[in-house]
Amino acid sequence: MVMLTLGILGSGAGSNMQAILDAITGGTLSARIGIVLCDNPEALILERARRQGIRAEVIDCAGHRMKFTEEAQQETARKLNEAGVDMVCLAGFMRLVKRPLLDAFPDRILNIHPSLLPAFPGLEAWRQAVEAGVSESGVTVHLVDAGMDTGQILGQEKVMVFADDTPETLHSRLQVAEHRLYPETIARYASRLNL
Repeated sequence: MVMLTLGILGSGAGSNMQAILDAITGGTLSARIGIVLCDNPEALILERARRQGIRAEVIDCAGHRMKFTEEAQQETARKLNEAGVDMVCLAGFMRLVKRPLLDAFPDRILNIHPSLLPAFPGLEAWRQAVEAGVSESGVTVHLVDAGMDTGQILGQEKVMVFADDTPETLHSRLQVAEHRLYPETIARYASRLNL
């Protein structure tokens, strides 16, 4: 059986990348991380990857704070293909993926989002949940399409919201669920695709 090669796109600390790596090391995810790409040269995810001997590079977004330019997406697709990537996993990546990257990996780009989609798409979903006063939130792994957190849902896990929760306390519990759900869903989806 050919081993699944993952490409990780991140913007921050890389805790979900670490959870994926821990699942690989622990034998629950039969894969390797071929490359980590990040749009923030100062992000901890780059250092985490390099410490593990994983190729880690910066995505040049030409000074745009939020926009993922077509040129940057083409370069990202080129680097992912060069690394032999079968599936792309967004791990706290803060830019909206569109074409041409979607075309390069059709139905093979996954994202983890800290809410029970379709509730609370977009930024700081944990803050949205607390401010809305809901009693339940959770995390979702979904396919990435051209919308904001609108792709097909592949897996979800519920997390209770307590009356005394702050955005920070809820976010902390959501991350625990993310770190469990993401590697499990990657493994399940890869077997479905026969990757």
